[in-house]
Amino acid sequence: MEFTELADYPVPVGALTEWLPCARSEWVDDPRPASYIHEAHLRRCADADGRESWLGTAFEIYGTLNVTAFRTALEKWTDRHEVLRSHTTFDTETERVCRRTVPQGGLHVGVVSHGYDAAGRDNFAHLQQLFDEYASPHSWPSYVFATLETVQRDRFTVFFAADHSIIDGFSIVLVAHELTALYEEALSGRTANLFPVGSYIDFGREEREISTDAEVKREALDVWRSALEGPGLPEFPLEVGPRTTYAQQNLSAWILDADQAAAFNSACREADVGFFPGLLACLGLAGAEVAGDDRFRTVTPVHTRHSPQWASALGWFVGLSPIDFEVTSDDFAAVAREAADSVARTKPISVVPFDQIEKELDIPIRPRFVVSYMDVRFVPEAGRWHERNARALRSRQYTHDVYAWINRTPRGVNLAVRYPGNDIAAASVHTWVASLRRQLEQVSTSYPSVGLRSVGQA
Repeated sequence: MEFTELADYPVPVGALTEWLPCARSEWVDDPRPASYIHEAHLRRCADADGRESWLGTAFEIYGTLNVTAFRTALEKWTDRHEVLRSHTTFDTETERVCRRTVPQGGLHVGVVSHGYDAAGRDNFAHLQQLFDEYASPHSWPSYVFATLETVQRDRFTVFFAADHSIIDGFSIVLVAHELTALYEEALSGRTANLFPVGSYIDFGREEREISTDAEVKREALDVWRSALEGPGLPEFPLEVGPRTTYAQQNLSAWILDADQAAAFNSACREADVGFFPGLLACLGLAGAEVAGDDRFRTVTPVHTRHSPQWASALGWFVGLSPIDFEVTSDDFAAVAREAADSVARTKPISVVPFDQIEKELDIPIRPRFVVSYMDVRFVPEAGRWHERNARALRSRQYTHDVYAWINRTPRGVNLAVRYPGNDIAAASVHTWVASLRRQLEQVSTSYPSVGLRSVGQA
């Protein structure tokens, strides 16, 4: 599944409908605290100028839109994920987070149909404004749905956006399957059979009640303290130009197809490393080629869905780990093993909430070069994403940093990058991506023994 901005999604001509949740039951005071990352997000948003911070998705469902069935699906989905029925507020004076929650069955979804076919550019503009206004951490709902029926009325596109405080990248790739299954259940009466899920609100409470192992916490502080020394947090290997007020630019590219990804996986096994360390090695080799760097440094998100009830839950289940390894040769296996060692050293510390690290070190930590990796091949219905025109979406950003998301899907490996909105950054990122492609292709086609293995063994 590609991960892009809404502007890169082909919004068609058609009739737009908004689906707006509203409470029909009383809001109940809820003493459960926000997760550490949720509270930190509320603090940052309170201090900032309110720029957008949403994630979303778009996907198609074939057939004529049945309004009653789709409303039923949305209401069942909000019952399934408690975080969609809960609202937090942050008091800047007391620095307290307060929560109120509506019980199951307490939401009703209102329908606002525009009732006419509009041009694709007009539908895009309406959706962009809708997402930017509604998907905010300061309001409820902090999420919004829309559907767009094509002129032929033979299918419709579902659009969804939510503030990052209640959703992460893995949550987003679950949405298409869950909403489609619940819609088909409402149409046919056949049970959707979705996996049971826990509540992200309960996760936040457990996170604060369970004490972090003292040795792990000490190690986490040491790792981050070391990462902040000297040149400070990792920077993109090439120049990214001056800070501007413009929105960031972005690109999305399929850097390996499915067969190439399988061959690359074989090369990683031959080097006795996993797929992600192999990718990191190629990133390090690309940095060495384009910038002469003999060391690769970045920050990577690590999921915290360690219990079965969180596997399909909606929420922000993410920690952060710094990655740091030497690139002392052009030998893929050697560099990949260095990368694997770095991942093994730092991944365990991601269980320590990032907000705690900042408080203990008494310094704001704002990563400037981030590389995220997800293997989403086994997400339910992932094999149908392409035919459903499914896409993960993100809001516009105005920060001066570089974020790269690498997703392994049934179709292959997709790379998405956002970077500062200036010509220098654009040229640097495209140079870096071209080098990364060369490294990946070289490993997947010419690494020793790869040709002797079955591509289907990935």
